[in-house]
Amino acid sequence: MSERVLQILIEAFPKILIPCLKVTIPLTICSFLLGLILALFLALVQIADMKGLKQFARFYIWIFRGTPLLVQLFIVFFGLPSLGIMLDAFPSAVIAFSLNLAAYNAEVIRSAILAVPEGQTEAALMVGLSYPQLMARIVLPQAGKIAFPPLFNSLIGLTKDTSLASNITLIEMFSVAQQVAARYYEPFALYCEAAVIYLLICTLLTWLQAFVEKKMTCEKPVQVEE
Repeated sequence: MSERVLQILIEAFPKILIPCLKVTIPLTICSFLLGLILALFLALVQIADMKGLKQFARFYIWIFRGTPLLVQLFIVFFGLPSLGIMLDAFPSAVIAFSLNLAAYNAEVIRSAILAVPEGQTEAALMVGLSYPQLMARIVLPQAGKIAFPPLFNSLIGLTKDTSLASNITLIEMFSVAQQVAARYYEPFALYCEAAVIYLLICTLLTWLQAFVEKKMTCEKPVQVEE
């Protein structure tokens, strides 16, 4: 590596890191939390077999799992203005990422709920728990442990997918890397620097996932005596 390239990387590092802290990470957190809430709703209406809502949930999941995320971003940011709905780049990205993530995580949560032994739910109903109490006290705590690894994997994947937001003019980490690369004519080195930052973030998340999973395995499972 030449001295010029090294100097460029040193100067570019804070320029790339700042939008990572101010935009990329907040975008990831907001999108994941909103998507998780929507995914839980979609999973519960399917488990409860709520007429109308169950069909809506299945249709929603079919649409968002069957179309590319980039297309969904373009529809929200470039398409909605034709309907009179004007959104800035950041909320557009949050909406698109949340809606997409919810479709995948809804199936993760639904599968985790179905994996809870039926004996637990039957015993809970026999001791007089209502359906909301059953879900809150018995089913969801156990399903949460089952769903945690794939849900956290989706968080790591979302962290990398936020780079797609540069296509809708959002000034996040990757778009800044593109701008700096165009200015210095060193795309390989600068894109590698951006990749290293993404790698560091995802590595920290992987360590956090392993730590939480270890803590969860040490906890006693929630059970109801029959």
